[in-house]
Amino acid sequence: MTWIHAVVDVPDHQHATSAAFWSGVFGWPVGGPWADHPELQSFEPGNGAAPYVHLQRVGAAPRVHLDLESGEPDVTVARALDLGAELVAEEKRWRTLVSPGGLPFCVLVATEHRAPAPVTWSDGHRSRAVQVCVDSPRSVHDVEVEFWRALLGGRWVGSDAREFAGTWHDDAGSPLQLLFQRLDEPAGTTRAHLDLGTDDLDAEVGRICGLGAADIGPGRGWHALRDPSGLAFCVTANAPETTVHRDLS
Repeated sequence: MTWIHAVVDVPDHQHATSAAFWSGVFGWPVGGPWADHPELQSFEPGNGAAPYVHLQRVGAAPRVHLDLESGEPDVTVARALDLGAELVAEEKRWRTLVSPGGLPFCVLVATEHRAPAPVTWSDGHRSRAVQVCVDSPRSVHDVEVEFWRALLGGRWVGSDAREFAGTWHDDAGSPLQLLFQRLDEPAGTTRAHLDLGTDDLDAEVGRICGLGAADIGPGRGWHALRDPSGLAFCVTANAPETTVHRDLS
């Protein structure tokens, strides 16, 4: 497995607001609609770097899903199905599946990319989207973690915290790592949220609240917020650098 993308799915009536908000959060403009899929747009870092966060119009409630690049997409899809995923759609460029816990994801052909650097803001602090947190209710958490670890390979660092199983990174240049969280909810469907990394947590939270985010509250090394569409996300103390071998401690 190589590059991982995050896709923010929003209904049409929230699309313009979400595009403006997340563009301000990332510091990257929203590109034009994709030629073959006009419902999709990308947040464009510029300077020759490849986008890895995208925005999609959907006929459903807001959510975040993953796109996985693979050098052997047919093999990856077959492996996912063997591990308990369900195939729900096939497009020319990708196939859409649902994990055992209910999280949608797509598998597509791997291509060469250059990851973008963090954005430096006017006060000198930096930030970048560095992580997707996979949030699973207790009833599906263990199965979900087992599924992703078996499917992705890569490097896994376990967590001593009760609410987190561990963190994953491919060590092949993916701009996103994955964190696996055990929710207090007894049952339900696995979902995901975005995490930003920054070298000044307070400054970044203040900046994003100024863009219209709702403040949920601080945690231990993170601060939870909510975007205008209602999606929760976090600002974290994870390093914003784009290193091949990320520090997952």
